[in-house]
Amino acid sequence: QVQLVESGGGLVQAGGSLRLSCAASGRTFSSYTMGWFRQAPGKEREFVAAISRSSGTAYSTDSLKGRFTISRDNAKNTVYLQMNSLKPEDTAVYYCAAKLGIISSTEFAYNYWGQGTQVTVSS
Repeated sequence: QVQLVESGGGLVQAGGSLRLSCAASGRTFSSYTMGWFRQAPGKEREFVAAISRSSGTAYSTDSLKGRFTISRDNAKNTVYLQMNSLKPEDTAVYYCAAKLGIISSTEFAYNYWGQGTQVTVSS
């Protein structure tokens, strides 16, 4: 079992930055691929980024890759999402998720989820 707790969300103006954190319980955090997803109002949850055990990364689009950076600190059992140049369309609830095995952009591949943290970007 892995328990995930996100933090770092909030209200920010367009062009600003936020860093989301996801703290994981358990001793086997380093064994998990970690992902970030987001869900905007009235929309389905979508993949943002993921990072493998060996810190290989994947992003949903090149545009996001240029603004967002996923990283992990296995010593702290934490995965981060640094978000720069935020846009109003980035407004969403951001979720952290964990799975064993290779990186996936499919939410159903992830077994463990946090409760989400709200990010609101004002124009």
